[in-house]
Amino acid sequence: MTVSIRRMTRSDIPAVAALEAEIYPQPWSPRVFFDELAMANRRYLVAVDESSAPIGYGGLLIVEDDAHITTIAVAPRARGHQLGTRLMLRLVDEAVDTGTRHLTLEVRASNDTAQRLYDRFGFEPVGRRKHYYKDEDALVMWATDIDTEEYQDRIVEIRRSLEEVGS
Repeated sequence: MTVSIRRMTRSDIPAVAALEAEIYPQPWSPRVFFDELAMANRRYLVAVDESSAPIGYGGLLIVEDDAHITTIAVAPRARGHQLGTRLMLRLVDEAVDTGTRHLTLEVRASNDTAQRLYDRFGFEPVGRRKHYYKDEDALVMWATDIDTEEYQDRIVEIRRSLEEVGS
Protein backbone atom coordinates (compact mmCIF):
# COMPACT_ATOMS: atom_id res chain seq x y z
CA MET A 1 0.00 0.00 0.00
CA THR A 2 1.47 3.33 -1.11
CA VAL A 3 0.70 6.06 1.40
CA SER A 4 1.80 9.64 1.80
CA ILE A 5 1.24 11.83 4.85
CA ARG A 6 0.89 15.58 4.44
CA ARG A 7 -0.71 18.59 6.10
CA MET A 8 -4.49 18.51 6.00
CA THR A 9 -6.17 21.21 3.91
CA ARG A 10 -9.72 22.54 3.86
CA SER A 11 -10.37 20.55 0.67
CA ASP A 12 -9.62 17.30 2.57
CA ILE A 13 -12.31 17.94 5.17
CA PRO A 14 -15.38 16.43 3.41
CA ALA A 15 -13.57 13.10 2.89
CA VAL A 16 -11.96 13.21 6.35
CA ALA A 17 -15.34 13.91 7.98
CA ALA A 18 -16.87 10.99 6.05
CA LEU A 19 -14.05 8.75 7.32
CA GLU A 20 -14.59 10.09 10.84
CA ALA A 21 -18.28 9.14 10.61
CA GLU A 22 -17.32 5.66 9.40
CA ILE A 23 -14.97 5.09 12.34
CA TYR A 24 -16.45 6.81 15.39
CA PRO A 25 -19.87 6.51 17.03
CA GLN A 26 -19.79 10.23 17.99
CA PRO A 27 -17.94 11.75 15.02
CA TRP A 28 -16.72 15.30 14.70
CA SER A 29 -18.72 17.34 12.22
CA PRO A 30 -17.05 18.93 9.19
CA ARG A 31 -17.44 22.28 11.01
CA VAL A 32 -15.21 21.06 13.85
CA PHE A 33 -12.48 20.15 11.36
CA PHE A 34 -12.81 23.55 9.63
CA ASP A 35 -12.59 25.31 13.00
CA GLU A 36 -9.59 23.25 14.07
CA LEU A 37 -7.68 23.94 10.85
CA ALA A 38 -8.28 27.68 11.28
CA MET A 39 -6.47 27.83 14.63
CA ALA A 40 -2.78 28.74 14.70
CA ASN A 41 -1.93 26.33 17.53
CA ARG A 42 -3.30 23.26 15.72
CA ARG A 43 -1.53 20.87 13.33
CA TYR A 44 -3.52 18.35 11.29
CA LEU A 45 -2.14 15.66 9.03
CA VAL A 46 -3.86 13.42 6.51
CA ALA A 47 -2.65 10.10 5.11
CA VAL A 48 -3.72 9.46 1.53
CA ASP A 49 -3.50 6.38 -0.66
CA GLU A 50 -2.35 6.21 -4.28
CA SER A 51 -5.73 7.62 -5.43
CA SER A 52 -5.34 10.58 -3.00
CA ALA A 53 -8.23 9.30 -0.87
CA PRO A 54 -7.80 9.95 2.87
CA ILE A 55 -7.19 6.72 4.77
CA GLY A 56 -6.05 8.24 8.05
CA TYR A 57 -5.52 11.50 9.88
CA GLY A 58 -4.26 12.95 13.12
CA GLY A 59 -4.15 16.25 14.92
CA LEU A 60 -2.33 18.21 17.59
CA LEU A 61 -3.22 21.09 19.88
CA ILE A 62 -0.11 22.94 21.04
CA VAL A 63 -0.15 24.87 24.31
CA GLU A 64 3.24 26.11 25.54
CA ASP A 65 5.34 23.02 26.46
CA ASP A 66 2.53 20.54 25.87
CA ALA A 67 1.00 19.03 22.75
CA HIS A 68 -2.33 17.24 22.94
CA ILE A 69 -3.09 14.62 20.31
CA THR A 70 -6.67 15.61 19.59
CA THR A 71 -7.45 12.81 17.16
CA ILE A 72 -5.88 9.96 15.27
CA ALA A 73 -7.72 7.54 13.04
CA VAL A 74 -7.04 4.92 10.39
CA ALA A 75 -9.63 3.67 7.90
CA PRO A 76 -10.65 0.06 8.55
CA ARG A 77 -9.46 -0.92 5.06
CA ALA A 78 -5.98 0.50 5.79
CA ARG A 79 -5.39 -1.14 9.17
CA GLY A 80 -2.57 -3.62 9.58
CA HIS A 81 -0.11 -1.58 7.49
CA GLN A 82 1.54 0.39 10.33
CA LEU A 83 -0.29 3.57 9.32
CA GLY A 84 -1.12 4.43 12.95
CA THR A 85 2.59 4.20 13.76
CA ARG A 86 3.50 6.39 10.79
CA LEU A 87 0.91 9.01 11.78
CA MET A 88 2.16 8.98 15.37
CA LEU A 89 5.74 9.48 14.16
CA ARG A 90 4.69 12.52 12.17
CA LEU A 91 2.66 13.91 15.09
CA VAL A 92 5.67 13.52 17.37
CA ASP A 93 7.81 15.30 14.75
CA GLU A 94 5.29 18.15 14.62
CA ALA A 95 5.26 18.41 18.41
CA VAL A 96 9.04 18.47 18.68
CA ASP A 97 9.33 20.97 15.81
CA THR A 98 7.03 23.38 17.68
CA GLY A 99 9.19 23.17 20.81
CA THR A 100 6.88 21.15 23.01
CA ARG A 101 8.30 18.90 25.70
CA HIS A 102 5.36 16.65 26.53
CA LEU A 103 2.53 14.87 24.71
CA THR A 104 -0.86 13.90 26.06
CA LEU A 105 -4.01 12.22 24.76
CA GLU A 106 -7.18 10.45 25.79
CA VAL A 107 -8.02 6.94 24.62
CA ARG A 108 -11.04 4.72 25.14
CA ALA A 109 -10.46 2.50 28.16
CA SER A 110 -11.41 -0.52 26.01
CA ASN A 111 -9.13 0.31 23.05
CA ASP A 112 -6.26 -2.06 23.76
CA THR A 113 -4.84 -1.75 20.23
CA ALA A 114 -4.45 2.02 20.51
CA GLN A 115 -3.08 1.75 24.05
CA ARG A 116 -0.35 -0.64 22.81
CA LEU A 117 0.56 1.86 20.07
CA TYR A 118 0.74 4.72 22.57
CA ASP A 119 2.76 2.61 25.00
CA ARG A 120 5.30 2.02 22.22
CA PHE A 121 5.66 5.82 22.00
CA GLY A 122 6.29 6.09 25.75
CA PHE A 123 2.80 7.14 26.83
CA GLU A 124 1.79 6.11 30.32
CA PRO A 125 -1.70 6.21 31.83
CA VAL A 126 -1.98 8.87 34.53
CA GLY A 127 -5.71 9.12 35.10
CA ARG A 128 -9.21 8.40 33.92
CA ARG A 129 -11.97 10.69 32.64
CA LYS A 130 -15.39 9.30 33.50
CA HIS A 131 -17.85 9.16 30.58
CA TYR A 132 -15.47 11.12 28.34
CA TYR A 133 -16.90 9.32 25.32
CA LYS A 134 -20.48 9.45 26.62
CA ASP A 135 -20.63 5.64 26.63
CA GLU A 136 -17.17 4.95 28.05
CA ASP A 137 -14.34 6.30 30.18
CA ALA A 138 -11.08 7.54 28.71
CA LEU A 139 -7.61 6.87 29.96
CA VAL A 140 -5.47 10.01 30.09
CA MET A 141 -1.95 9.22 28.89
CA TRP A 142 1.24 11.29 28.84
CA ALA A 143 4.65 10.97 27.19
CA THR A 144 7.04 13.35 28.91
CA ASP A 145 10.38 14.80 27.93
CA ILE A 146 9.96 14.16 24.19
CA ASP A 147 12.69 16.75 23.59
CA THR A 148 15.38 14.56 25.16
CA GLU A 149 17.96 12.39 23.43
CA GLU A 150 16.53 9.33 25.21
CA TYR A 151 13.06 9.89 23.73
CA GLN A 152 14.49 10.61 20.29
CA ASP A 153 16.38 7.28 20.49
CA ARG A 154 12.98 5.62 21.00
CA ILE A 155 11.66 7.38 17.89
CA VAL A 156 14.70 6.27 15.87
CA GLU A 157 14.03 2.66 16.91
CA ILE A 158 10.37 2.91 15.89
CA ARG A 159 11.40 4.33 12.49
CA ARG A 160 13.95 1.55 12.07
CA SER A 161 11.31 -1.09 12.83
CA LEU A 162 9.07 0.37 10.09
CA GLU A 163 11.93 0.21 7.61
CA GLU A 164 12.50 -3.46 8.50
CA VAL A 165 8.80 -4.24 7.99
CA GLY A 166 8.85 -2.43 4.64
CA SER A 167 11.86 -4.34 3.29
